Amino acid sequence: MFDQLFDIIEDRKKNPQPGSYTNFLLNAGEDEILKKVGEEAVEIILAAKNQGDERLVEEVSDLLYHVFVLLSFRGLQPAQIAAELERRHQPKAPKPES
Repeated sequence: MFDQLFDIIEDRKKNPQPGSYTNFLLNAGEDEILKKVGEEAVEIILAAKNQGDERLVEEVSDLLYHVFVLLSFRGLQPAQIAAELERRHQPKAPKPES
């Protein structure tokens, strides 16, 4: 589903649709996208504290969507995030002794 969502965002970027919220964000620019990412992050905290699991899932979904819009706007791919997470998960080689 994540790949499909990102593909839809990329398609909207290449083929704007009238009334598309994705196109609104992409046209509004990075500051508007960042504002939405920040708002969704705060809403995740509020949902986790007192709004229940269903609301938390909804807010995390909103955050992921807005993060994907940000990645697309910047010309980045979710695969780059996956590669970074994989890199962080690799065991560290022992440091040579001096």
